[in-house]
Amino acid sequence: MENSMSRFLVGSIVKRALKEMKENPDRGIRNLVDMALQFSDGRFQKDFFAMAQTMLQNENSAYYQLVRDVVTHSDAERLYTFGMNLGYNGCTAGAQRIRENEENLGCNIPWTVPIQVNTDNFADNEPKYQAAICSGERLGIYSWMLFCGSQLQCVLPLVKAHPDSAFFLFCEPEGLTSEFLDEAGESYNLMLVIRYDEEAGDLCSQARDLGLLYSAWVSYGGKDLESIENGDLFYSIQQFSPAFTVLLPERSCPDVISQRVCQTVQQARKEQRYHTMLWDLWGDISTVDQIISGDACCVFFDRDGNLCAGSGPAKSGHHNLFQNDLKDIFMSVCPKKGRLSV
Repeated sequence: MENSMSRFLVGSIVKRALKEMKENPDRGIRNLVDMALQFSDGRFQKDFFAMAQTMLQNENSAYYQLVRDVVTHSDAERLYTFGMNLGYNGCTAGAQRIRENEENLGCNIPWTVPIQVNTDNFADNEPKYQAAICSGERLGIYSWMLFCGSQLQCVLPLVKAHPDSAFFLFCEPEGLTSEFLDEAGESYNLMLVIRYDEEAGDLCSQARDLGLLYSAWVSYGGKDLESIENGDLFYSIQQFSPAFTVLLPERSCPDVISQRVCQTVQQARKEQRYHTMLWDLWGDISTVDQIISGDACCVFFDRDGNLCAGSGPAKSGHHNLFQNDLKDIFMSVCPKKGRLSV
């Protein structure tokens, strides 16, 4: 990402706002949102910050507690780096580059790419993962969601090699060893997304004490619908103060359940019920992409590198992350005015 004057000015504003938020989080976040809206020049930015401004007019909003938690316990430089990578590189300059490339290439380009990393033979495939992220950044993609299970150490070179991107590392609790947390702390463009279970509380506390950015994720099915709709699940999770709580449907989860969960998440955000930001993985990825591009494009790559649509399995092995350039894959299967067929 080029060091433009625009980025320098935005960065200066963000640094000043983060300093103010340390001293007075409530006033600081309102001022930051007001300034962001004033300087926004894209549809996505204007819509997002206008919505945030309206929400923060509610003095009883649970999001004030969220901001206090994140600002108080996270390293300021880490907040700045991750925030600029996600907010400016990804959703501002990157979004503009995505739209330009979509126009030139005639295809949809997603704003973020979830990848199921095959950690068993990562060393053999690392150059291909590196090449894919480089290709994505040229297209304007600066947000990456890596699903790594419990073998986390091997993917940190990817994070370190791409300091302009923001990485969400979805992980199992058993992989979060003290050694890994220490090494992960060296990368300021990383947010840990920890699977919520009985071990999550202690691990969130460790991440919190180290000033790391962290969130939680939950895999759900029909049996979890009641605790999601009545809020019990979210009240349990928010006690660990994750920035985001990400909901991911099980492979066998019926569409009707996923739709109800998506509606619950949207309503809870509107009502500002919980001091953790709820995120319906596939639904919200599509919503943001539609705002940025006009057409929703939601894909991911499985552990074998195959392109998948939505939350379903790959239907074709002809568009493979290890065999094809990311640009060529999107041009082939994501036509701008056509229907995604994988």
